[in-house]
Amino acid sequence: MSKRRVVVTGIGAVAAPGVGVDDLWKGLQKPPGPAPRHIPDWDPEPWIPRREARRLDKFTQFALVATDEAFAQSGEIDIDPNRVAVAVATGIGGLESLEMLVHESDKPEPRPSPFLVPMMMANAAAAAISIKYGFGGQVSTPVVACAAGSQSILDGLRQVQWGYADIAVVGGTEAAARVPAREGFKAARALSPSGYALPFDVDRDGFVMGEGAAILVLEAEEVAAARGATPIAEILGAASTADAHHITAPHPEGDGAERAVRLALEDASLDPADVVYVNAHGTGTELNDRTEGGVIARVFGDSQPAVSSIKGSTGHALGASGSVEAAVVVEAMRRNELPPNTGMTTKDPEIPLNDIVTEVREWEPGPALSNSFGFGGHNTVIAIGPA
Repeated sequence: MSKRRVVVTGIGAVAAPGVGVDDLWKGLQKPPGPAPRHIPDWDPEPWIPRREARRLDKFTQFALVATDEAFAQSGEIDIDPNRVAVAVATGIGGLESLEMLVHESDKPEPRPSPFLVPMMMANAAAAAISIKYGFGGQVSTPVVACAAGSQSILDGLRQVQWGYADIAVVGGTEAAARVPAREGFKAARALSPSGYALPFDVDRDGFVMGEGAAILVLEAEEVAAARGATPIAEILGAASTADAHHITAPHPEGDGAERAVRLALEDASLDPADVVYVNAHGTGTELNDRTEGGVIARVFGDSQPAVSSIKGSTGHALGASGSVEAAVVVEAMRRNELPPNTGMTTKDPEIPLNDIVTEVREWEPGPALSNSFGFGGHNTVIAIGPA
């Protein structure tokens, strides 16, 4: 059996720079705000009835809102619902709900809500999408730290490529930019003391926590054609590896990350010279940015593509970051523009990147990579092409 081509027919996003893909894109062009990068004045009621929203953690609300936007672009899913898979990732899950449960349990006579356990479950968002739309295919939740959002795209790609599903609803969601998580990352010396993420900058000092979600609708090319859906991009290939090195620090030579990039190129039948843009993981931490820059330089050599990281604007939304960034790559192709590397003023001279996009730039869309590297040594790279 030959692999089926897999196209993207819809994207939706919720992020600190903007709710909805259009507002997110506009927000990426503004100066980044301070930490944490919360979604201001979040109110799910325009999309989710108040009674229902009260029974959903914010990370699930984000995912449902992003899904609504993705389906508005993709069109009604009118195929056998048992042929639709769902893969929605998270790094932490319903942290607010867990905090509420712990707080209630500490009382002399605890009376926790019966909804708190299903609200905090990592798989709650994927399950909520499956239940709302009646999708009966495989429903899964990759939990591989900061690579989770990209891993969901890889998982959905394989489901459709090999015929286990005809459509896959994929993405990531996170609402964990809360005090306990921030204190934990601070103790691990990962957070920026300045409160600003500066990817690839000489003065970078750590990442800034963010929140949000992105959903992509993937489907077999022939299925999209049969139901009249318009492809807006194609998932050309993907790969996932492990550093097998350290629970938080990347491999010092970027061994696992480099293998993931090279395997993604191989899976997509691309040569390094074919790639014209890389959306970098680019967290703004000392080790990640230096390691990733070295990986890109080694893989692409003299034909380095344009590079940018959007985490200066979005913050690092952990398990949602890879899907938000993949959605931005798709939108970059739709708009014929590249997003800027927000937060950088002076490139670190020790990072061997030749072309970091510092302002919105016109481009002729071509093959692009979206990199995600997570705690635990998880590396996932997605190759995306124009429709």
